[in-house]
Amino acid sequence: MPVPAASDTSVDPGADQKAHTPETVGRSPGRLMWLRFRRDRVGVISAVVVILFFLVGIFAPLISAAYGNDPYTQYGQETPGLLNDFGYPILPNGGISDQFWFGLEPGLGRDVFMMLVYGIRTSLLIAAAATLLTALIGVVVGITAGYAGGKTDYLIGRIIDILLSFPSTLFFIAFMPVVESLFVSPEEETPTWLRAVSLITVLTLFGWATIARLLRGQVLSLREREFVEAARVSGASPARIVFKELLPNLWTPIIIQSTLLLPAFVTAEAGLSFLGVGIVEPTPDWGRMIQRGAEVYRDDITFLIFPGVAMVIFVLAFNLLGDSVRDALDPKTRR
Repeated sequence: MPVPAASDTSVDPGADQKAHTPETVGRSPGRLMWLRFRRDRVGVISAVVVILFFLVGIFAPLISAAYGNDPYTQYGQETPGLLNDFGYPILPNGGISDQFWFGLEPGLGRDVFMMLVYGIRTSLLIAAAATLLTALIGVVVGITAGYAGGKTDYLIGRIIDILLSFPSTLFFIAFMPVVESLFVSPEEETPTWLRAVSLITVLTLFGWATIARLLRGQVLSLREREFVEAARVSGASPARIVFKELLPNLWTPIIIQSTLLLPAFVTAEAGLSFLGVGIVEPTPDWGRMIQRGAEVYRDDITFLIFPGVAMVIFVLAFNLLGDSVRDALDPKTRR
């Protein structure tokens, strides 16, 4: 009798090995970070929201051209029938219509949607510039203090302690009138660029201390590690040790701190404008919109809702993005 052929039950060893190969094999740290971040739905959604806000700020002039309105024209004053005798929109919900998507500002009658769009541009420009300068100064000072040690570390440490204990808001309230008296004559209005530069300067001045203290502690730990000692024994210069050995191991805390600083600066800038010492008329700003909304909320709550909700969404999304980036860069911190 013919013998039936035996079925081929062999298993491909390559496929079995591939099935049990960890995902970390053969992947760069950046690729692993991206894979971990991509699995975090909250982080991805937060990143989309943050990118959308940045795109709105960058392309604000194009949005204004396509929309047909701008944030400076006082439509309620120029067009009869938009505001009542008390300066409030006649149409319900703050004057929302197909021409004014978010309604009109009480009093002057400016377009709320465009004020919000350009307010995003103002706040993000100031906050992004302050974040970049803060991170740069904090990295330089923190690494210098940690690597040099001794008297240099002691002196920088005391400066950091002073800055962290100083009331930055009160300082800026007292600082702005001094700047105006030095650079602006009493007959002139303070230019917007001077106020923006002053805001960036103060935010940077009081912001770099936190990241510098964090990096100082990291460098104090890293400089005693074997790879740093090996580089030092081999004759590497301090600059090479810092840039080739220390800095690559500090990118994680630098990125994490930067993602947490920017939303903090957005709220700080809005708070100073709310107090009347930040950006002033006619430049659109979130803080000043909230200030005006707090004055008229009894008669027109709609005007307060839009800047308030926009700020909450942006700050929440950026904070969640910072948490997701931290977990992706260092999985051991995942809760």
